[in-house]
Amino acid sequence: MRSPLLLSLHGLLAFGGILCLLGMAACSSEAPPQAPAIAQRDSMPVMMTRGVSKLISDSGVIRYKVIAEEWAVYDKTNPPRQEFLGGVFLERFDEQRNVDMYITADTAFWYDQNLWELRGRVRIDNKAEATTFTTEKLYWDMGRREFYSDCYMHIVKPTEELEGNWFRSNESMTQYEVRQSRGFMPVPHGASATRDSTRKPLQRVGR
Repeated sequence: MRSPLLLSLHGLLAFGGILCLLGMAACSSEAPPQAPAIAQRDSMPVMMTRGVSKLISDSGVIRYKVIAEEWAVYDKTNPPRQEFLGGVFLERFDEQRNVDMYITADTAFWYDQNLWELRGRVRIDNKAEATTFTTEKLYWDMGRREFYSDCYMHIVKPTEELEGNWFRSNESMTQYEVRQSRGFMPVPHGASATRDSTRKPLQRVGR
């Protein structure tokens, strides 16, 4: 016959085991921790990647190539935008798929897959026209095929060199206007010596 002390000890152990089982069941029923909901969806990119090489088509024809270290896509902003905060390098192809223009910038924003905003050390090398263009901020409207800027710019062509604080040009940089300008351009034969030769009127294109 077992002693009352031994029976009491067995009872305590059994009661303790039941309490442990109940505690484990209660812990397992708890919901996993959750992060707080994002209040403003437009503050977060829907996609972010590194080491980007992207082709852009125009009317079904590949015309541009984008190379960047960082690429973030925001689809809920107005307008939707893509950011290239680590810099961007763009190539433009002619009809024979040869590169005829290079564009570089320290930072770039691409709004609604149409309007580029290029910042920092912006440079355009137009191989077809042997033209270089530099500024600190430039807008590129792909729909209208126009470049424009309200910052200091410097354009160098084989026959002329201009600086100014306002610029608008067609995409090929064959027709452009520079304001608050200084530099040199060849004066046509017979033109007056007092004629302003540092301004070349823009003829609208792509409209």
